[in-house]
Amino acid sequence: MKTLLITGGAGFIGSNFVHHWVKQHPEDRIINLDALTYAGNLENLNGIEPSENYRFVHGNICDADLVNTLFEDEKIDHVVHFAAESHVDRSITAPETFIKTNVHGTFPLLEAARKYWANDTRRRFLHVSTDEVYGSLEAGDPAFTETTAYAPNSPYSASKASSDHLVRAYFHTYDLPVITTNCSNNYGPYQFPEKLIPLVFIHALEGKPLPVYGDGKQIRDWLHVSDHCRGIDAVLQQGQPGETYNIGGCNEWANIDIVHQICTRLDGLHAGEKPKAELITYVTDRPGHDRRYAIDAGKIMHELGWKPEYTFETGIEQTLHWYLDNQGWWERVRDGEYRKFIEQQYKSLAG
Repeated sequence: MKTLLITGGAGFIGSNFVHHWVKQHPEDRIINLDALTYAGNLENLNGIEPSENYRFVHGNICDADLVNTLFEDEKIDHVVHFAAESHVDRSITAPETFIKTNVHGTFPLLEAARKYWANDTRRRFLHVSTDEVYGSLEAGDPAFTETTAYAPNSPYSASKASSDHLVRAYFHTYDLPVITTNCSNNYGPYQFPEKLIPLVFIHALEGKPLPVYGDGKQIRDWLHVSDHCRGIDAVLQQGQPGETYNIGGCNEWANIDIVHQICTRLDGLHAGEKPKAELITYVTDRPGHDRRYAIDAGKIMHELGWKPEYTFETGIEQTLHWYLDNQGWWERVRDGEYRKFIEQQYKSLAG
């Protein structure tokens, strides 16, 4: 039996990973540390009850005393570090929070691991990061590999790049058994509705404008969250300390094409209504908006045997049905703070 400290395990990707690990590795213990900021939601963990093998801890990764106590009392074997501020738009208006959580918050975790693991090479510190640290690609550029130079263009991606470098430094300086994963854009159940796919889906259902930045031709690689969880599982169990693994869905789509995909699927469910695409509203592009991301996931495929199971078509179908079946969930998470942010963000851009 192993004991995992999962940070940010009440957020979108983290909660999906908790569900995945409990199902695939029921013999292991999970300590789930989450600050429950606006994007963290205990409803994401419905079905997982407190037990000898699962404990939720409401706390902040920046709290070094708490982190040290968890390492000492729970005898942590592995860390899977999801906890992060991740919405680019918010990083533009409030970058300080991103530096505090993503950079300063990673430091106490690394220090605790260094202190309590005492060069035990059986341990793993898996740092979950993003492809945005690599910067932006043009249409004909090759996809990002693990050796692509970092070139972050937003406060969010710069904060994640900083934490990536800090994690790497602890491997080279202290021999801490760290591994970093850099993933492409995730989508799937429990994603907070400020992100593109749930935002468009919910706005379309409610007949609200569908905001699209610039010309909408920004391209992203899309990865279903369950495929991402499987990839992290493979890296945690088989990955080599000091290595980086890119995890991508092999699904490049322009933002505007995704919006049309969602509109078309909803039109099919609500025949006779006005086409949802008529709600598309182009708004001023955000500052420093990267044009294209593309992930080369060849390393994790060839070395660890992972590959995505979802195409974008099958993944978006599953995701939309999940949101249709869980309307109560997304209605509850859209509190006043969220509504205020969305109204301010897109009203100012459109106006």
